[in-house]
Amino acid sequence: MAKIDAFFKLMNEQGASDLHMVAGSQPVLRVRGEMERVEYKVLEDDELKGMLYEIAPEDKVKTFEETGDVDFGYEIPGLARYRANFFRQKYGVAAVFREIPSNVLTAEQLGLPDICKKFAMLHKGLVLVTGPTGSGKSTTLAAIIDHANKNRKDHIITVEDPIEFVHKSQGCVVNHREIGAHTRSFSAALRGALREDPDIILVGEMRDLETIQLALEAAATGHLVFGTLHTTSAAKTVDRVIDVFPANQQAQIRTTLSEALKGVIAQNLFKRIDKKGRCCALEILVCTYAVGNLIRESKTHQLPSAMQTGKKLGMQTLDDAIMDLLKKGWVSPEESYDKCIDKSKFVQFLKTPPPEF
Repeated sequence: MAKIDAFFKLMNEQGASDLHMVAGSQPVLRVRGEMERVEYKVLEDDELKGMLYEIAPEDKVKTFEETGDVDFGYEIPGLARYRANFFRQKYGVAAVFREIPSNVLTAEQLGLPDICKKFAMLHKGLVLVTGPTGSGKSTTLAAIIDHANKNRKDHIITVEDPIEFVHKSQGCVVNHREIGAHTRSFSAALRGALREDPDIILVGEMRDLETIQLALEAAATGHLVFGTLHTTSAAKTVDRVIDVFPANQQAQIRTTLSEALKGVIAQNLFKRIDKKGRCCALEILVCTYAVGNLIRESKTHQLPSAMQTGKKLGMQTLDDAIMDLLKKGWVSPEESYDKCIDKSKFVQFLKTPPPEF
């Protein structure tokens, strides 16, 4: 057993999402969104380096020594998988580990709306899950892929950096590919995927023009593609995809996107005030004919009103989702105000409104 595994066990017992190991500091856990120090001595650089190098593959250690940054996946059988990031800082080495549960939570366990399960059953198109870092995008995507895996008879390819949730082949055949270990880059993996007879492709992160372009092409040519972006709303997601392209291509991309895009799930995590834990507010855009027209005609500012009128189709705005959680007494007015889009709707719930109101 590696020396650092004891900290992973503690992390699991405490229900922490992240473990921070930093030279010159005590270990720190992130529990329900807040940082909590572990009662342990201050970590020396050499000691921590020894603990970290014990679990890292040789090629990852070499990359870290050369560049000062590296990502990889680490697994303790029977406990969990971890997404590891090593980096250098002022006092020496440091690492952050994100726990990825061994068991994939289902759409029902997460309380996802039915429309998310419908996205899993589409035969082609692009579905984007977006939100800030640490907002639970991977967990939501894993539940959608899990629903497809159980209810379809198809081929699923996931491309991630590193592999996070591991799906056992059920109704579907599932192949997991990791950037660096199994393929050179997201774009190389996407190019290869089109020759590997996939029905569903999961792209862990749509980081650059080439990856976004290939994902759009795959969606437009009869594949169901899921991807993630770090955007905060459905409208900003559409704008971000289009803005990646050069100005002379944007009109054509609007047309392609208006036809290929099937849905956007933009989410944010909230700390619960009624009990221990966190909950999620989802903004959901379903790409109807009317929504496609708004994208094609560069009227993304009208998407929030399209979501308001499309409630029967499963659409909802982020503010409506937050208001629902607030009225249930699950989240605080302060956090609701902080993470909402239209501040004027939530200011009435604050005990001390900010000066501008």
